[in-house]
Amino acid sequence: MLIIGIIGAMDREIRLLRDRMSDVKELRHLHLDFYFGEIRQKKVVVVKSGVGKVNAALCTQFLIDKFSPERIICTGVAGGLLDFLKTGDVVVSKDLIQYDVDASVFGHEVGEIPNMGVKVFNADEELVEKTLYTGKKILKDNKIIKGRILTGDKFVNSREMVEYLVNNFDGFCVEMEGAAIAHVCFLNRIPFVVIRSISDKADGIALLDYKKFVELASKTSAEIVEGLIEII
Repeated sequence: MLIIGIIGAMDREIRLLRDRMSDVKELRHLHLDFYFGEIRQKKVVVVKSGVGKVNAALCTQFLIDKFSPERIICTGVAGGLLDFLKTGDVVVSKDLIQYDVDASVFGHEVGEIPNMGVKVFNADEELVEKTLYTGKKILKDNKIIKGRILTGDKFVNSREMVEYLVNNFDGFCVEMEGAAIAHVCFLNRIPFVVIRSISDKADGIALLDYKKFVELASKTSAEIVEGLIEII
């Protein structure tokens, strides 16, 4: 039977999904708690990776090694980079870039992984389209769109950084795990999608907005994941 891996960085990003699981078995490895069970009659493994690219990559590889998922979904929140995105809107990964990788002194593009020749990690088109379909059915007052997600080990909270990311990478939103998960999925040839609900505008008041909207945004993303599971 198909196994779907689901990764969120924080407990609030996976709590709803974990609570919806049945026949749950728990496995602990290092700091990671993996929950193996069923959602909507589908086999799933839900795990909290911890924040940041290293935590996300480590978690993804162990998930693959231990459970052999055939699809991986990343769920959670992000800072919106474009003016038309409001809190509660959802961005589905067309592709992802690690914006803080910079080996340009050696002739590489900023964001390009040296010696791999890869800058952009493309999400699985079928998963993307099914996520968009699911989100449009679930969301009432918010929109769901496909776009580029940027990842770096920084909570972005300045207008200057927002402008840099938009102008140099054409990003729709920014977070701290997605492209690292995409990187590991790319190397393991596993289809993936990253789903991000907007919690803030990544600007000077990002922290205030984040604290206010993170719970709602996390719930929105998780609800879309639950609906997506049913049609995978």
